[in-house]
Amino acid sequence: MKKIVPEYKINNKGHYSPGILSNGMLYISGQLSRDPDTGVVASGGAREHAQLALANMERVLLEAGLSKENVVQCRVFISDIDMWDEVNEAYSEFFAGHKPARCIVPCGMLHFGCLVEIEATAEVPK
Repeated sequence: MKKIVPEYKINNKGHYSPGILSNGMLYISGQLSRDPDTGVVASGGAREHAQLALANMERVLLEAGLSKENVVQCRVFISDIDMWDEVNEAYSEFFAGHKPARCIVPCGMLHFGCLVEIEATAEVPK
């Protein structure tokens, strides 16, 4: 296994790695809608929160030398089911023609007051 840790400007206190490469797969820990360099939570609604969480996920992908086209599956956690449409729009804009497997889970309150958290699995090309 290999840890994937982008250079963040603030220290993350959580006991986890942003990404782990193992057996040809990259496992990306949940990425919140919070800037990992400033600690600032996204402003705006669910769309803006989803966009930041996706950008944070992409940052881990890029650190591993991968792109969003390598993503096989995402789990999207939202604080309220009423956000589904906005999150789906931001998600579809981000991935465009690529459609990884996905679930959206309404889960109630997320850490730091974030509205969105996204976990992903990506395949490393041979």
